[in-house]
Amino acid sequence: MEFGKIWDKYGIYIALGFMMLMMFSYSVEWLRVGVGKEIDVVFAPLVDEFKIPFFILIVILSALTGLYSSIIQKYTIDYDRMTDAQARMKEFQKEYREAQLSQDEKKIKKLDAKKDRVMREQLEMSQQQFKPMAYILVLTVPIFFWLLFRLNEVVHTTITLPYAGTHLLTEPALWILPAWMVWYFICSITLSQVIRKSLNIGGL
Repeated sequence: MEFGKIWDKYGIYIALGFMMLMMFSYSVEWLRVGVGKEIDVVFAPLVDEFKIPFFILIVILSALTGLYSSIIQKYTIDYDRMTDAQARMKEFQKEYREAQLSQDEKKIKKLDAKKDRVMREQLEMSQQQFKPMAYILVLTVPIFFWLLFRLNEVVHTTITLPYAGTHLLTEPALWILPAWMVWYFICSITLSQVIRKSLNIGGL
């Protein structure tokens, strides 16, 4: 069976399984440290030679992850088709609600026949959104491993976050999330929006 057909049928389960596997890998210390050391060969000059502060490194890396994530999504997701599917679902839900309120059994029966096709289209769109996740995680997880690897060298460094005040990088700043990770998410979300706008990429 071709991979495309396998993905169409089981894509959402493959993506979810892969995501769980990547999350589990964080708990495997030898793997996390080993990958961090390998990635350090590439990124070490930023720290050792250019002396870039850790919080600036996070800005740079979040911009990098935002860039390749946006490019991957641009070429793996059909945004025009997704927008059309969402519009059709919205229209279907409106018609169905109106038919129920007016107790129009004939129209409800007609819409029930159409329901399976609309739901199947929505499922296909959901699978399409999951498809790039595997590619993105393969590139992003090693970067997180490297940040964790280098974090031991900056445990006494502080950062001031919007609305959260000043914290040590490793100190929880938002619930259980450490300050460095909160800062990463802030930078990633902000820069990704700029990148997606620049590349004219539709929203998910």
